Amino acid sequence: MRRALAAGRNVLAAGGSALDAVTRAVVALEDDPLFNAGRGSVFTAAGTQEMDASIMDGRDHRAGAVAGILGPRNPVLAARGVMEHSDHVLLIGEGALAFCREHRIAFAEPGYFSTDERRRELRDALEKRSRDAVGAGTVGAVARDRNGNLAAATSTGGMTGKMTGRVGDSPIIGAGTYADNATCAVSATGHGEFFIRYGAGFEIATRMRHAGQSLQQAAQAVVEALAKFGGRGGVVAVDHTAALVLPFNTAGMYRGYVRADGAIHTAIWDEPYLLG
Repeated sequence: MRRALAAGRNVLAAGGSALDAVTRAVVALEDDPLFNAGRGSVFTAAGTQEMDASIMDGRDHRAGAVAGILGPRNPVLAARGVMEHSDHVLLIGEGALAFCREHRIAFAEPGYFSTDERRRELRDALEKRSRDAVGAGTVGAVARDRNGNLAAATSTGGMTGKMTGRVGDSPIIGAGTYADNATCAVSATGHGEFFIRYGAGFEIATRMRHAGQSLQQAAQAVVEALAKFGGRGGVVAVDHTAALVLPFNTAGMYRGYVRADGAIHTAIWDEPYLLG
């Protein structure tokens, strides 16, 4: 977490964009096998890996996403490639892979993404016929740069033991990822089906725009509503004033933040709305 936060902080401290900051932070998390994104992604019920990612620029609502892919070393870079080098928002499967090859996005061999811990988790899930590990370790980042621009990015391997072809909220703009300079940037983690059905990221922005709610009021209301429907998870979000919230409705959520002073803060089990 600290490495990822430092990567984003360094971009912003040098005058870089929010878009570059969230990209670098998510790349750092995808490179770490402890997280369920990129290297270390979980396995489907068929023993395969299918990764999803998205990114959004709050300046003009440009967005890119990929789903159901295995090969690009950093799925978030594939998503950014879709945003910057195509007229589309979401590419999936073989078409997404062909696009990545065409645009020289770095690939890794399948063995790079596999870890013993993720295989053990799959065995446990199949033996128990359980899906308790939903959303575990999905990564995301939001940022506001010195020009007031917002951006968000999210990346995941999905749910342990998921059905082949299942896609959650991470690559769905307005659900797991959303950014709008006039309101906020949001990245979500949790049981993706509920975040999709509720349009979680867009709902937070809509509450701010049309109901006059603060970022904390909007994010808290959405996370609590998800819990009532049975959706577990949380979000990280920042608004146009640089207000920051990290609410969740589970026992804990791996999270962290950096403000203008450069100090890095991380937490797992603390009070959901406590920012340090």
